Amino acid sequence: MDVTSFGIDHERLLRGIYVSRKDTVGNGVATTFDVRMKEPNREMVLDTSVMHTIEHLMAVYLREHPVWAEKTIYVGPMGCRTGMYVIFKGDLEPQDVAAVIRESYEYMAAFEGEIPAAKPTMCGNYLDHNLGITKIECRKFVDEVLSCLKPENMVYPRQNG
Repeated sequence: MDVTSFGIDHERLLRGIYVSRKDTVGNGVATTFDVRMKEPNREMVLDTSVMHTIEHLMAVYLREHPVWAEKTIYVGPMGCRTGMYVIFKGDLEPQDVAAVIRESYEYMAAFEGEIPAAKPTMCGNYLDHNLGITKIECRKFVDEVLSCLKPENMVYPRQNG
């Protein structure tokens, strides 16, 4: 079974930024990052309304970023609701994206106003958002993890390893 996440020791996995996989696409590489906001099976998962709000805000932030807009392929929630997946063009490591990920979470923690594209014509579940809790979760992630990343927050613990 070749599913990267099934080989990770979720009992030891910490919050952080991890390389989930690297795929060759044409002559280039696409790197999928696991932006893990919650420790699996040890912390309460994120509410779907929070994940949905993060998806909207983070996608807008990255796709409007002067450097990362052209490198951003995808932003979306993990099914287990413990974090987000972000796919960038390039053969990248967590250290390469740590600053822009932190900037995006700072942006979300301070966001005021209407959530981008939270309208029935633009979103399939436009009422399922929660900006207040999203801001709290993003601030906590910045303060407790992204502002003090360590190697254990960027290298997956493997099963039997």
